[in-house]
Amino acid sequence: MKALHFGAGNIGRGLIGYLLHKSGYEICFVDADHQLVENINDRMHYVIELLDENHTQETISRVRALHTSAQNEIIEAILEADIITTSVGAHNLSRIAPILSRGLLLRKQQSKPTINVMANENTINASSQLKEEVKKILSAHDMEEMLSYVGFPNSAIDRLSLSEKRREGEVALVEPYYEWIINRSEMVNKDLPPIKNATYVDTLKPHIERKLYMVNMGHAVTAYMAHLKGYPTIQHALKDPSLEEFLRATLQESARYFTHIHEMDEQGLEAFIEKTIDRFKNENISDDILRVGRSPIRKLGSEERLVKPTKVLFDLDLPMGNLTTAIAAAFLFDNPEDEESVALQNYIADQGIETSIIHFTELKEDTIVSEIKNHYLQMKNEQALKS
Repeated sequence: MKALHFGAGNIGRGLIGYLLHKSGYEICFVDADHQLVENINDRMHYVIELLDENHTQETISRVRALHTSAQNEIIEAILEADIITTSVGAHNLSRIAPILSRGLLLRKQQSKPTINVMANENTINASSQLKEEVKKILSAHDMEEMLSYVGFPNSAIDRLSLSEKRREGEVALVEPYYEWIINRSEMVNKDLPPIKNATYVDTLKPHIERKLYMVNMGHAVTAYMAHLKGYPTIQHALKDPSLEEFLRATLQESARYFTHIHEMDEQGLEAFIEKTIDRFKNENISDDILRVGRSPIRKLGSEERLVKPTKVLFDLDLPMGNLTTAIAAAFLFDNPEDEESVALQNYIADQGIETSIIHFTELKEDTIVSEIKNHYLQMKNEQALKS
């Protein structure tokens, strides 16, 4: 079996490639990094290292790589593939759509088997987004034809993946925990063996939202609160019992979103919260606060990790005090090296905090806006007293 994967970055090698290899696939990566492509082709394998106590290493073999400029070779790989996956970043899906469209049309002309194309990006319904990018390129007739033999099943992924340059090349550093959840109902080719250790479900939305509104939310909350206290890393911050307890209480607030909206099991969510906190506390990982907290404007969006669960909890008349505190902390995230942080602080300086809250979160409810504003002013005053 052959897999074609667009994006040989940390997630591509550390999660998708890792599980495809364990499932018996030969893997062809496509990437824009010349050096990374050369390194993979020189060795025909790569190494991942688990961020566990023993720093366990695993070798992923039967791999090769193509540079994004090798258009003819990429088309050939599309024709040969049994499965196509991506981890290029949601903003880059439009860049791979043209070559993907050409290759998938040729598959039909050559009577190749049906195939699933899965975009594994840190966004909701990435495969559907990729399908829309392909739709912009093809005629209505060609798109209709394509959808008769190509599936775009959505998925949710979760694994902290970093990298480190060493003498033997770039090594993917990954936490032991991972999830790859795939929407079985959107697949067209179900004859291939299932991907080892992936979870197949018929409804993906609860799992995608749990990742965004609990794991990603908790990570960001820790970063923004830790930044106010001057901690350098997530792991260092969570040695502070008060910060760990705030994180737990915030996750428990968000869990009510899932018990009420998706009817998820309360005990299961409590176990998920403790597992998430344990992941964040892993001392074999060094999560820089400025890296985790970067791009605060995006993270304050109306459908994003902080604001969406807060708005839903308000509508359900459920507690949201920890979440509104976390949102206020995000507005206080001041990093001169982060473009969005600079823009955010400039906007607050020009327009004031209340207008800024309404502008960036799109919240219209006076109660929520006032609560965030009050938390913001209180924490800002506490900062001023310390300095």
